[in-house]
Amino acid sequence: MPVVTLERTIGPLGASGIGLASMVGAGVFYVWGPAASLAGEFLLVSLMIAGAIAMLNALSMAQLAMLRPVSGGAYSYGREFVSPGVGFMAGWLFLVGKTASAGAIAVIAARYIAPESATVIAPVVVAVFALANMTGLRTTATVGLVIVAVVIVLLVAISVGAPWGSANFGWAPETGIYGVAQAAGLMFFAFAGYARMATLGAEVRNPRTVLPRVMVGTLVAVLALYALVGAALVNALGFQGLAGSVAPVAEAAPDSWAAAVTVVAVAASLGSLITILAGLSRTAMAMATEGDLPRRLGVVWGRRSSPVVAEATMGLCAMVIAAFVDPLWLVGVSSAAVLGYYAIAHLAAYAAMPPHSGIRRVIPVLGVMGCGALVATLPWPSLVAGAIAVGVGLIVWFFTRRTRR
Repeated sequence: MPVVTLERTIGPLGASGIGLASMVGAGVFYVWGPAASLAGEFLLVSLMIAGAIAMLNALSMAQLAMLRPVSGGAYSYGREFVSPGVGFMAGWLFLVGKTASAGAIAVIAARYIAPESATVIAPVVVAVFALANMTGLRTTATVGLVIVAVVIVLLVAISVGAPWGSANFGWAPETGIYGVAQAAGLMFFAFAGYARMATLGAEVRNPRTVLPRVMVGTLVAVLALYALVGAALVNALGFQGLAGSVAPVAEAAPDSWAAAVTVVAVAASLGSLITILAGLSRTAMAMATEGDLPRRLGVVWGRRSSPVVAEATMGLCAMVIAAFVDPLWLVGVSSAAVLGYYAIAHLAAYAAMPPHSGIRRVIPVLGVMGCGALVATLPWPSLVAGAIAVGVGLIVWFFTRRTRR
């Protein structure tokens, strides 16, 4: 198969579609109940905390994207601005965390399609979307844009049409600061796809302008959407009702909308899945190009220049874990790995800026602190899983360096 360079085929609309689809996924339909049980009346405060940390992350990634609009995201940035080893760890954590996310999302979607056959259907779902990505990033952007447009219209309609009362936002004695912080962690991971475009930078037209605007702009839009949905659910169900709800969006919607909500929830999951797989293949391709993974993964082929080998490989990994690993464990692995990935992105942003950059250097410092604070809220199994991921990554790095000598 011939090796060619990636083509810049994605404009602002396509980039926005991928960014929005990355964030408006399964989380917006399921995160409210667990978050409300932890934060109580301070649910929207948790959302604000999560949003502030996410904005710091997005600003650092936007700064890096303006400097180096290449594929690979924090892997490429960490490698260039910090060290090859730090860059490798960023890429490794992204691959581990997002492969786990892809497997978990596929299983969640499959459980809505056919609960009794979820472990069979989930790998098939991954395979279908991996094949779609192989036809080029334009397909990814089109599918993501169509899905997210439908999802946003439904969420806004439900939020506006839900009964608006006068929910109590006062202090609840049983609500602690730690609970609010844990809820912020849940909310963060419900929309932590805002930097997905940074992994696809080599395929975006006019990337130094488009990438920063898309990453920051879509995050602001999604945070506004989440605030609207959260406020509507609180007023429709009350805090106690929301905390005990398994499907809060469906409960807040009219009964006649139940089937539509289920279909759109599945669609949202799939829209997020296709963008995750695209980000995985581009990061694996970038790592292979630098020799940090087998170089075969760097092959780009086809009329639309798609990294088909990396796409197939990462899709196969996601299929295997979707079939055999519990989604709850996958979420824990993803949480720990993604926070490490963003922390490295902040280190790269700090190192890339001149010493006298003023407020611009404060942003990555606050970002690292925010990521660390969210790590502290994770349950111990997630921390153990993250430590194992780092340990395995170090072993892979060691043997890769020996092989290249």
